[in-house]
Amino acid sequence: MTRIRRLHRNPSFRNPTFFSTWLLWSVGFLAFPIAGFAGTAVGGRVSNPVSALIGGAVCGVVIGFGQVLVSRRRLNPLNWVPLTGIGLGLGLLLGSTVVDYHTTLPELALMGAITGIVLGAAQAMGLPPRTRRRWLWALGMATLWALGWTVTTLAGVNVEAQFTNFGAIGAVTVTALSGLLLHFLLPFQPPSGMWLRSRPTSTAP
Repeated sequence: MTRIRRLHRNPSFRNPTFFSTWLLWSVGFLAFPIAGFAGTAVGGRVSNPVSALIGGAVCGVVIGFGQVLVSRRRLNPLNWVPLTGIGLGLGLLLGSTVVDYHTTLPELALMGAITGIVLGAAQAMGLPPRTRRRWLWALGMATLWALGWTVTTLAGVNVEAQFTNFGAIGAVTVTALSGLLLHFLLPFQPPSGMWLRSRPTSTAP
C-alpha cells in the first residue's frame, strides 16, 4: 500500500499564515502614537469642535496609512486612508462634543464608543467586496475604541491633556484584537498555488 499526501487549503485560524499576518498587523500599533502626536500638533488639545475635527482627521490619515502598510495588501489605500481620516475626524468631533470634552473614565469610554462606531462605519465602506459581514467591523471599532480609552486611563496616562488618540498600551490592545476581527472578516489569501496544509492518504498497491 502506498501512502501519498493530498494538499488542502486551510483558511482557519490554524492556518500557518494566520500568526504571521496577525503579528504584522499588530505591529501597526506603532502608527497610533505617531498619529496622536501629529493630530495634536496640527489640531491642538481636543477642547473644541475645530480641534476635534482637524486633529481627528489628521490622526485618522496616519493610522489609516499605517494599517494599509501592515495589511498584506488586503486594504486599498485609495479607499482606506481617506475614509479613516474622515471617520476619525467626524467620530472624534461627535464623541467629544457629547461628553463636553471631559476626561473621566466613563466619559472617555463613551467618547471612544461614539468615535469608534463612526470610524468603523466609514472604514467598513472601504473594505474589499469579498469582505463578509462588514457591518461587524463598525460594531467592533465601537467596542475597541472604548476599550482603548479605558485601558489607557486605567494605565495612568495623563488623559487630561485631551489627546486626539489613546496611548500606546491602548493601541496595542486595539490593534491586536482588531487583527483577529479583520482575519475573520477578510482572511489573507496566499498567492495562487501556495498550499497550506497536507493530509496523508493511502492507496492500494
